[in-house]
Amino acid sequence: MGDSIETGESLDLLLARQPVFNKSQDVVAYVLLYRNDDEQAPHTINDHLATSSVILNTYASICEDGQVRSLPCYIKLTDKTLMAENFPELPKEHFILEILGHSDITPEFVERVKELGQQGYRLALSDFKPVKKFKPLLNLIHILKLDMQAIESDKLHDLVRTLRPYNLELLADKVETQEEFRQCHELGFSLYQGYFLSKPEPVKGKKLGSSKVLLMQMMVELQSPTATAQSVEQLVVNDPLLTYRILRVVNSAAFSLQREIESLSHAISLLGFEQIRKWVSLFLVTDTQDKPEELTRSMLVRGRMCELLAEMLGRHQPINNFITGLFSKLDVLLDMEMQELLEQVPLQADVKAALLTHEGQLGQILQQVSQYESGDFDDMDLLLDKSFYEAAYRHSLTWSQQVMMSLSEK
Repeated sequence: MGDSIETGESLDLLLARQPVFNKSQDVVAYVLLYRNDDEQAPHTINDHLATSSVILNTYASICEDGQVRSLPCYIKLTDKTLMAENFPELPKEHFILEILGHSDITPEFVERVKELGQQGYRLALSDFKPVKKFKPLLNLIHILKLDMQAIESDKLHDLVRTLRPYNLELLADKVETQEEFRQCHELGFSLYQGYFLSKPEPVKGKKLGSSKVLLMQMMVELQSPTATAQSVEQLVVNDPLLTYRILRVVNSAAFSLQREIESLSHAISLLGFEQIRKWVSLFLVTDTQDKPEELTRSMLVRGRMCELLAEMLGRHQPINNFITGLFSKLDVLLDMEMQELLEQVPLQADVKAALLTHEGQLGQILQQVSQYESGDFDDMDLLLDKSFYEAAYRHSLTWSQQVMMSLSEK
């Protein structure tokens, strides 16, 4: 790690992405989140969409099962942008145009939506309510977003039934829990958006498995003042698979080393305890088979972005920011309450405080990164110029992809 950020083409706005899932909880698209209170934002985003490869190469890119591919992105369009004469020619396979529910649905607006559909664009409508003004759009759009927090659950079944004749793909938006996901699944929704993946379903009395315990023992040893490369290597001598996995990742593109590393003690002597501690943490969170890949991906992005912001701010031991960001969803990954989990995990007191209550400098950066990921840009108390946040986020997306690639190699 420690590699510098190559910002490449600069985006002059805060931009994040949120996944859209299918019934199997695989990511099938991303929603682009950007600051929309800025009068210039629609123009800025359109300029970038029309001319920039940054969004397609980074924001739309995903690594699944070791393969990198590009997913379509939902882009929210204001009435003004949608009706503009100079509407940009966007690659239709890469972008889904999202019409906002508070749009002024005039006959001219309906005609414009019809035109865009005839040109081959996929069209989505958000914040739908069963009121008369939306009816002219239902035969023109392809995807209908229903806000799960705005519709009473006892009315949802009837609403879905009345929408069936339109043959729309239904997207359940703002799905907050696994229980809500299951309800929408039963009602026939095909797409899902929201933070349901970020909420644990605690299993009472759950304990960490043996491979997790070994990784935790390594973390403790790596923090010990008397630790040596040999004492750490001795811990995993009976687990050749773990040693192999660590060496494979250390030799991957995420590290950009000039020479092959052949043993764990060699890796420690070359990279130091801190870097190996980072990778042990990483294996702790990625060695879980029964969770969607997106959870691992989001943990990697969050950890790396926390670390990068700490580096940019000149904070002491940025690796602790990495571990804080990475472990902030460990409760979800392991289906344990965070408090209970931290009693079994040997972390420093400041990391634990940041994870539980966003306390201290570690907690401050974790909170900012969480807000950035959610598109809550107005709530952020910016510590740096906004361009640094976007560059850190974009770099973290690329870095997480490299790590996912190296972890999926067999």
